Amino acid sequence: MKTIQVIALALALGTAAAAHAEQPLQRTDLVENDIDVPGHEAVQVRVDFAPGVLAPNHSHPGEEIAFVIEGTLEYQLEGREPVTLHAGQSLFIPSGTVHSAKNVGSGKASELATYIVRKGEPLVVLAK
Repeated sequence: MKTIQVIALALALGTAAAAHAEQPLQRTDLVENDIDVPGHEAVQVRVDFAPGVLAPNHSHPGEEIAFVIEGTLEYQLEGREPVTLHAGQSLFIPSGTVHSAKNVGSGKASELATYIVRKGEPLVVLAK
């Protein structure tokens, strides 16, 4: 499985190449595979957030479905009111929509992010 280009997101949070357990935002690549839609692929990652950690404004070259595995995450999608999700809840994020996610709980929070994206483009594009 090739590495997904998400290092920029971690660097934006000011993380160094620390041990896995010490990183405030950790992405684990799970699946990356071509689909029947020409030029697109499915990508699935697990994202673990330490308490209070914010994944800053960014977008994706396709759709995302975020499923909260544990904890409480607040999502802010451009032009919408913030939405708070707890374990077991999901959110659809349209292609190209600038958004952020923050762990607003007292413990670790994790999401399963599933993307249908244009192949060959960076998965994460930081907003300016």
